[in-house]
Amino acid sequence: MRKYFRFEFLFLLLFLLLPPASASAAQCGGDFRAFIAAFSREAAAQGISQRTIGTAFTGITHDQAVLAFDRRQRGTFRKSFEDYVRTRVTAGRLKRGAQMLQRNAALFARIERQFGVAPPVLVAIWGLETDFGGDTGKLPTVRVLATMAHDCRRTELFQRELMAALQIIERGYLAPGEMRGAYAGELGQTQFLPSSYVKFAIDYDGDGRPNLIRSAPDVLASTANYLKGYGWKAGQPWHEGSGNFEVLREWNRALVYRKTIAYFAERLAGR
Repeated sequence: MRKYFRFEFLFLLLFLLLPPASASAAQCGGDFRAFIAAFSREAAAQGISQRTIGTAFTGITHDQAVLAFDRRQRGTFRKSFEDYVRTRVTAGRLKRGAQMLQRNAALFARIERQFGVAPPVLVAIWGLETDFGGDTGKLPTVRVLATMAHDCRRTELFQRELMAALQIIERGYLAPGEMRGAYAGELGQTQFLPSSYVKFAIDYDGDGRPNLIRSAPDVLASTANYLKGYGWKAGQPWHEGSGNFEVLREWNRALVYRKTIAYFAERLAGR
């Protein structure tokens, strides 16, 4: 998700769900170029082509600003729900969300039939994450992930995400130059981490590749696929205490954020 709001919650979830890193993982810390060289060897051992490795890592640099931001990122979700939702579910965002529902009605109907996720929920996530695709981030994703993977605090997590970013390039989903996003490597209009991109992104506009940066059909269908993958139940409510509300926990661990998604979706649904 955009604006770096779910870092500590999302990273904890990923750390618990992903398997242990291999014994041959690159050694964190030390010389950055040596780290990239070691990671490149590990990527090649996992089937990433030298062409992909070269295009991803040629000229790559360490980004101290990413680490500085990560170290000071704290406390966003300590606000009360009332204070948080007031700044996130604004009249302008509600109006734009309603327009998106109307403008993409046929697309949303198709997605709901296939994945069972109600359109207001998808629009709420879309709006909260990037203002409906208007603010997806500008940082080079590979550089961000390489910097975070080199840092020893969460190297196993970010080495996995960096490997997933290489898989995205290897599969032809995105070129390195297209991969720009937020301070933790999130990509696209609903801010998927690369591992989620690899697992849940789907081609829904028929052009042969899932593009979560530029294709609204791919973005919305992939987000629905993500929620369905974690157990979303068609036709069921999403308010606090419901089963679908618990599924939203897989999107964001912060209660105040999940309540904001649910509230935004309820407002869009006219309730």
